[in-house]
Amino acid sequence: MPTVAFHTLGCKVNQYDTQAMLECFVRAGYEVRPFTERADVYVVNTCTVTGTGDRKSMNAVRRAQRLNPQADVVIAGCLAQRDGEKLLETGARLILGASRRGEVVDLLHQAQREDRQIVAVQKDILRIPFEKLSVSGDMDRTRAVIKIQEGCDRYCAYCIIPSVRGGIRSREPADIRAEAIRLSNAGFQELVLTGIHLTSYGRDLEDITLLDGIRAARAPGVKRLRLGSLEPVIATEAFARSLREIPEICPQFHLALQSGSDTVLKRMRRRYTTEEFARSADILREAFPGCALTTDVITGFPGETEEEFAETVAFVRKIGFARIHVFPYSARQGTPAASMPGQVPKALREERARLLIAEGKQAAASWAEGQLGRIRPVLVEDRDENGVPRGYTPEYALVKVPGGTQGEIMDMKLIEYGEDGVFQGNFIK
Repeated sequence: MPTVAFHTLGCKVNQYDTQAMLECFVRAGYEVRPFTERADVYVVNTCTVTGTGDRKSMNAVRRAQRLNPQADVVIAGCLAQRDGEKLLETGARLILGASRRGEVVDLLHQAQREDRQIVAVQKDILRIPFEKLSVSGDMDRTRAVIKIQEGCDRYCAYCIIPSVRGGIRSREPADIRAEAIRLSNAGFQELVLTGIHLTSYGRDLEDITLLDGIRAARAPGVKRLRLGSLEPVIATEAFARSLREIPEICPQFHLALQSGSDTVLKRMRRRYTTEEFARSADILREAFPGCALTTDVITGFPGETEEEFAETVAFVRKIGFARIHVFPYSARQGTPAASMPGQVPKALREERARLLIAEGKQAAASWAEGQLGRIRPVLVEDRDENGVPRGYTPEYALVKVPGGTQGEIMDMKLIEYGEDGVFQGNFIK
């Protein structure tokens, strides 16, 4: 039996795409092996959102070639979309971009039969339809990801994604419903709805909104629906009220901030102000008391002054996020920001990132303190390095569940928050 191994970098959309390609190989008779083991085929699903993503992607390709120099390597994803022809020099057998992933096995077999390299990167991805991939889920987990949207047309000044993921494409609600039912039948109790720009879901469909996409995922047996990253402007009072009417919605909302300075936001071409962001946060907290708000922040964007960075720190403290993902600015060739004046030195970008990460840890501890004493349902998902079962609350708080069984939902009173970011709790019977 031929063997295949996968390595995924980047976002949840890539995780979904990897799972879809994996299941294509399984249907074709391949045995899936860990990426650390020798295999006949290695698939690297790449990321190019930052320079770090580029480096990690190429390191994974080289690692695969070291594990088995005779193996065929498939490079897929955003870096492949961006540098398709250039990646031929790696010796990869097949290079895929942001489309044709459902054909991965057929294209690989064609390249093998013809003993050549194939670049199956579609150049014009601005107007292609949503690619109908499907998954039955990762059987080692209790959560499954459903991709309901693809592409972005926001063109933020720093972001390469619109050029490598293409225009807005939305998945038909009926397709979402069918996949949700399949995943529920496979035993999954939590579904994560994701997309490249989830807020844009439905814009290319007639009379369809993100709320319709969410409702389509309400399959029998699914206890939780978790949303991917949202633009803050979507969090209106009407939107929050409608979400409240969907009992499966997890009260954890990722609102992409990027900067807490209005002048930096303007240079970034973000389409909101800090005042609008704060209002969206208030609306969600009013509708979902005790909810977790998480975010992304970029440090050292071109022209960022000490005063602007101080504004970001102050705004982060004001909002009180449960978690903050911090990224030093990474110049992407072809984006407006890459040629802006006032490029911040790398050392300063990274120092500001370290400072903001420290702020994020304090914010997480403060949010966690507010969770202590609450009784929350915990969906047991896996085990820690010591073999202790653990799982997540609807707010995505990680809790140790001694004696718990994977897939079980246990009511627990949160009693302690550790330095490792994990809660301890007592069972409530």
